[in-house]
Amino acid sequence: MSRKRKRKKDDGHIDESWLLPYSDLLTLLLALFIVLFASSSLDEAKFSQISSVFNQIFDGGKGVMDDAAPTSVPVPKDSSGEENENSSYLEDQKSLEGIQEKLDDYIAVHELENQFETQLTDEGLLVTIRDSILFETGKATISPQYENMAKDIANLLIFEKPRQIVITGHTDNVPIHNAEFEDNWELSAKRALNFLKIIISSNGLDPKLFSVKGYGDTEPIASNDTSEGRSKNRRVEVLIQPLVMKDGTMVE
Repeated sequence: MSRKRKRKKDDGHIDESWLLPYSDLLTLLLALFIVLFASSSLDEAKFSQISSVFNQIFDGGKGVMDDAAPTSVPVPKDSSGEENENSSYLEDQKSLEGIQEKLDDYIAVHELENQFETQLTDEGLLVTIRDSILFETGKATISPQYENMAKDIANLLIFEKPRQIVITGHTDNVPIHNAEFEDNWELSAKRALNFLKIIISSNGLDPKLFSVKGYGDTEPIASNDTSEGRSKNRRVEVLIQPLVMKDGTMVE
Protein backbone atom coordinates (compact mmCIF):
# COMPACT_ATOMS: atom_id res chain seq x y z
CA MET A 1 0.00 0.00 0.00
CA SER A 2 1.50 3.23 -1.16
CA ARG A 3 1.95 6.05 1.21
CA LYS A 4 0.32 9.39 0.56
CA ARG A 5 2.75 12.20 0.29
CA LYS A 6 2.35 14.72 2.98
CA ARG A 7 1.65 18.19 1.72
CA LYS A 8 4.18 20.73 2.74
CA LYS A 9 2.79 23.23 5.13
CA ASP A 10 2.11 26.61 3.61
CA ASP A 11 4.78 28.84 5.03
CA GLY A 12 2.50 31.94 4.57
CA HIS A 13 4.81 33.63 2.09
CA ILE A 14 3.06 35.88 -0.46
CA ASP A 15 4.75 36.80 -3.66
CA GLU A 16 5.09 40.62 -3.50
CA SER A 17 7.04 41.09 -6.68
CA TRP A 18 4.02 42.85 -8.23
CA LEU A 19 4.40 45.75 -5.80
CA LEU A 20 7.49 47.06 -7.55
CA PRO A 21 5.87 47.91 -10.89
CA TYR A 22 2.79 49.15 -9.00
CA SER A 23 4.90 51.58 -6.96
CA ASP A 24 6.65 52.72 -10.15
CA LEU A 25 3.25 53.42 -11.68
CA LEU A 26 2.22 55.47 -8.65
CA THR A 27 5.46 57.42 -8.82
CA LEU A 28 4.85 58.24 -12.47
CA LEU A 29 1.30 59.33 -11.71
CA LEU A 30 2.53 61.53 -8.87
CA ALA A 31 5.14 63.13 -11.13
CA LEU A 32 2.50 63.75 -13.78
CA PHE A 33 0.16 65.48 -11.34
CA ILE A 34 3.00 67.60 -9.95
CA VAL A 35 3.91 68.77 -13.45
CA LEU A 36 0.28 69.57 -14.22
CA PHE A 37 -0.09 71.40 -10.95
CA ALA A 38 3.05 73.47 -11.48
CA SER A 39 2.06 74.51 -15.00
CA SER A 40 -1.51 75.58 -14.33
CA SER A 41 -3.55 77.72 -11.97
CA LEU A 42 -5.95 75.75 -9.79
CA ASP A 43 -9.03 76.95 -8.11
CA GLU A 44 -10.03 75.56 -4.74
CA ALA A 45 -12.52 73.04 -6.12
CA LYS A 46 -10.04 71.46 -8.55
CA PHE A 47 -7.36 71.39 -5.87
CA SER A 48 -9.66 69.51 -3.51
CA GLN A 49 -10.50 66.97 -6.23
CA ILE A 50 -6.83 66.22 -6.90
CA SER A 51 -6.10 65.93 -3.20
CA SER A 52 -9.01 63.51 -2.85
CA VAL A 53 -7.65 61.32 -5.63
CA PHE A 54 -4.28 61.05 -3.90
CA ASN A 55 -5.96 60.18 -0.62
CA GLN A 56 -7.79 57.31 -2.32
CA ILE A 57 -4.63 56.04 -3.97
CA PHE A 58 -2.83 55.90 -0.66
CA ASP A 59 -5.68 54.17 1.18
CA GLY A 60 -7.04 57.17 3.00
CA GLY A 61 -4.87 58.81 5.55
CA LYS A 62 -3.48 62.27 5.13
CA GLY A 63 -3.15 63.34 1.52
CA VAL A 64 0.24 64.34 0.18
CA MET A 65 -1.24 67.72 -0.71
CA ASP A 66 -3.37 68.35 2.36
CA ASP A 67 -1.00 70.95 3.78
CA ALA A 68 -0.27 72.75 0.57
CA ALA A 69 -0.82 76.43 1.23
CA PRO A 70 -1.44 78.07 -2.13
CA THR A 71 -4.57 77.18 -4.13
CA SER A 72 -3.57 79.29 -7.10
CA VAL A 73 -0.39 80.41 -8.76
CA PRO A 74 0.42 83.96 -7.61
CA VAL A 75 0.39 86.68 -10.23
CA PRO A 76 3.92 88.03 -10.80
CA LYS A 77 2.93 91.49 -9.64
CA ASP A 78 3.58 93.41 -6.50
CA SER A 79 0.54 92.55 -4.40
CA SER A 80 1.01 95.61 -2.24
CA GLY A 81 0.88 97.77 -5.38
CA GLU A 82 -2.34 96.12 -6.47
CA GLU A 83 -3.88 96.67 -3.04
CA ASN A 84 -2.90 100.33 -3.18
CA GLU A 85 -4.57 100.66 -6.57
CA ASN A 86 -7.78 99.08 -5.29
CA SER A 87 -7.77 101.18 -2.12
CA SER A 88 -7.25 104.36 -4.17
CA TYR A 89 -10.21 103.47 -6.37
CA LEU A 90 -12.44 102.66 -3.39
CA GLU A 91 -11.41 105.85 -1.63
CA ASP A 92 -12.27 107.87 -4.74
CA GLN A 93 -15.65 106.14 -4.99
CA LYS A 94 -16.39 107.09 -1.38
CA SER A 95 -15.51 110.67 -2.24
CA LEU A 96 -17.99 110.61 -5.14
CA GLU A 97 -20.63 109.17 -2.82
CA GLY A 98 -20.02 112.10 -0.47
CA ILE A 99 -20.56 114.54 -3.35
CA GLN A 100 -23.75 112.70 -4.27
CA GLU A 101 -25.04 112.98 -0.70
CA LYS A 102 -24.52 116.75 -0.72
CA LEU A 103 -26.36 117.08 -4.02
CA ASP A 104 -29.18 114.85 -2.79
CA ASP A 105 -29.49 116.94 0.35
CA TYR A 106 -29.79 120.10 -1.75
CA ILE A 107 -32.43 118.45 -3.94
CA ALA A 108 -34.42 117.30 -0.91
CA VAL A 109 -34.29 120.66 0.87
CA HIS A 110 -35.52 122.51 -2.22
CA GLU A 111 -38.01 119.75 -3.14
CA LEU A 112 -36.52 119.25 -6.60
CA GLU A 113 -36.89 115.48 -6.80
CA ASN A 114 -38.96 115.73 -9.98
CA GLN A 115 -36.39 117.90 -11.73
CA PHE A 116 -33.09 116.43 -10.49
CA GLU A 117 -31.59 112.97 -10.33
CA THR A 118 -28.16 111.73 -9.25
CA GLN A 119 -26.66 108.37 -10.15
CA LEU A 120 -23.25 106.76 -9.67
CA THR A 121 -22.11 105.13 -12.91
CA ASP A 122 -18.91 103.53 -14.21
CA GLU A 123 -18.10 106.88 -15.81
CA GLY A 124 -18.60 108.89 -12.63
CA LEU A 125 -21.35 110.74 -10.78
CA LEU A 126 -24.11 111.72 -13.20
CA VAL A 127 -26.42 114.61 -12.31
CA THR A 128 -29.49 114.91 -14.56
CA ILE A 129 -31.41 118.20 -14.69
CA ARG A 130 -34.72 118.43 -16.55
CA ASP A 131 -34.75 121.30 -19.02
CA SER A 132 -38.08 122.58 -17.66
CA ILE A 133 -36.34 123.93 -14.57
CA LEU A 134 -33.69 125.80 -16.55
CA PHE A 135 -35.01 126.78 -19.97
CA GLU A 136 -38.19 127.87 -21.64
CA THR A 137 -39.40 125.81 -24.58
CA GLY A 138 -37.12 126.21 -27.59
CA LYS A 139 -34.78 128.54 -25.65
CA ALA A 140 -31.17 128.11 -24.58
CA THR A 141 -30.99 131.00 -22.09
CA ILE A 142 -31.41 129.99 -18.46
CA SER A 143 -34.53 131.51 -16.96
CA PRO A 144 -33.67 134.32 -14.47
CA GLN A 145 -35.60 132.65 -11.63
CA TYR A 146 -33.34 129.61 -11.87
CA GLU A 147 -29.97 131.38 -12.08
CA ASN A 148 -29.48 131.25 -8.30
CA MET A 149 -30.15 127.54 -8.34
CA ALA A 150 -27.51 127.07 -11.06
CA LYS A 151 -25.07 129.04 -8.90
CA ASP A 152 -25.87 126.82 -5.90
CA ILE A 153 -25.03 123.77 -8.00
CA ALA A 154 -21.79 125.45 -9.05
CA ASN A 155 -20.77 125.79 -5.39
CA LEU A 156 -21.36 122.06 -4.93
CA LEU A 157 -18.88 121.39 -7.75
CA ILE A 158 -15.96 122.83 -5.79
CA PHE A 159 -13.87 119.85 -4.69
CA GLU A 160 -10.76 119.43 -2.60
CA LYS A 161 -9.15 117.67 -5.55
CA PRO A 162 -10.26 119.19 -8.89
CA ARG A 163 -12.21 116.82 -11.14
CA GLN A 164 -13.00 116.85 -14.82
CA ILE A 165 -16.65 117.68 -15.47
CA VAL A 166 -18.57 117.10 -18.71
CA ILE A 167 -21.81 119.00 -19.35
CA THR A 168 -24.06 117.62 -22.08
CA GLY A 169 -27.31 118.87 -23.56
CA HIS A 170 -30.12 116.64 -24.86
CA THR A 171 -33.44 117.31 -26.60
CA ASP A 172 -36.51 115.34 -27.58
CA ASN A 173 -37.15 114.34 -31.20
CA VAL A 174 -39.34 117.32 -32.06
CA PRO A 175 -37.32 119.11 -34.75
CA ILE A 176 -36.46 122.76 -34.33
CA HIS A 177 -35.44 125.17 -37.06
CA ASN A 178 -35.63 128.92 -36.58
CA ALA A 179 -33.55 132.05 -36.77
CA GLU A 180 -31.72 131.15 -33.54
CA PHE A 181 -31.14 127.41 -33.92
CA GLU A 182 -30.66 125.42 -37.07
CA ASP A 183 -31.47 122.06 -35.44
CA ASN A 184 -31.68 120.14 -32.16
CA TRP A 185 -27.93 119.60 -32.12
CA GLU A 186 -27.30 123.31 -31.92
CA LEU A 187 -30.00 123.83 -29.28
CA SER A 188 -28.64 121.07 -27.02
CA ALA A 189 -25.04 122.30 -27.31
CA LYS A 190 -26.03 125.92 -26.65
CA ARG A 191 -27.97 124.97 -23.52
CA ALA A 192 -25.02 123.04 -22.12
CA LEU A 193 -22.69 125.94 -22.92
CA ASN A 194 -24.90 128.53 -21.22
CA PHE A 195 -25.19 126.36 -18.13
CA LEU A 196 -21.40 126.04 -18.09
CA LYS A 197 -20.94 129.81 -18.31
CA ILE A 198 -23.04 130.40 -15.20
CA ILE A 199 -21.15 127.71 -13.27
CA ILE A 200 -17.73 129.15 -14.14
CA SER A 201 -18.66 132.79 -13.64
CA SER A 202 -20.28 132.23 -10.25
CA ASN A 203 -17.32 130.82 -8.35
CA GLY A 204 -14.25 131.11 -10.53
CA LEU A 205 -13.83 127.42 -11.36
CA ASP A 206 -11.05 126.58 -13.79
CA PRO A 207 -12.55 126.35 -17.32
CA LYS A 208 -9.92 123.72 -18.18
CA LEU A 209 -11.77 121.27 -15.95
CA PHE A 210 -14.94 121.51 -18.05
CA SER A 211 -16.05 120.32 -21.46
CA VAL A 212 -19.37 120.70 -23.28
CA LYS A 213 -21.25 118.34 -25.60
CA GLY A 214 -24.54 118.47 -27.44
CA TYR A 215 -26.28 115.24 -28.48
CA GLY A 216 -29.56 116.58 -29.80
CA ASP A 217 -32.14 113.79 -29.75
CA THR A 218 -29.68 110.93 -30.35
CA GLU A 219 -29.52 109.62 -26.76
CA PRO A 220 -33.08 109.43 -25.37
CA ILE A 221 -33.67 107.96 -21.92
CA ALA A 222 -37.43 107.57 -22.47
CA SER A 223 -39.87 107.10 -25.33
CA ASN A 224 -40.51 110.15 -27.47
CA ASP A 225 -44.02 108.84 -28.19
CA THR A 226 -45.46 110.50 -25.07
CA SER A 227 -45.23 114.01 -23.69
CA GLU A 228 -43.88 112.61 -20.42
CA GLY A 229 -41.13 110.74 -22.24
CA ARG A 230 -40.19 113.78 -24.31
CA SER A 231 -40.00 115.83 -21.13
CA LYS A 232 -37.49 113.37 -19.66
CA ASN A 233 -35.39 113.46 -22.82
CA ARG A 234 -35.06 117.26 -22.67
CA ARG A 235 -32.30 117.52 -20.12
CA VAL A 236 -28.84 118.75 -19.18
CA GLU A 237 -26.43 116.25 -17.67
CA VAL A 238 -23.43 117.03 -15.47
CA LEU A 239 -20.91 114.17 -15.31
CA ILE A 240 -18.42 114.44 -12.45
CA GLN A 241 -15.61 112.13 -13.46
CA PRO A 242 -13.58 109.91 -11.10
CA LEU A 243 -9.96 110.57 -10.23
CA VAL A 244 -9.08 106.85 -10.23
CA MET A 245 -10.38 104.21 -12.63
CA LYS A 246 -11.35 100.70 -11.50
CA ASP A 247 -8.02 99.28 -12.73
CA GLY A 248 -6.12 101.80 -10.59
CA THR A 249 -5.27 104.16 -13.46
CA MET A 250 -5.18 107.81 -12.46
CA VAL A 251 -7.35 110.08 -14.57
CA GLU A 252 -5.34 112.93 -16.02
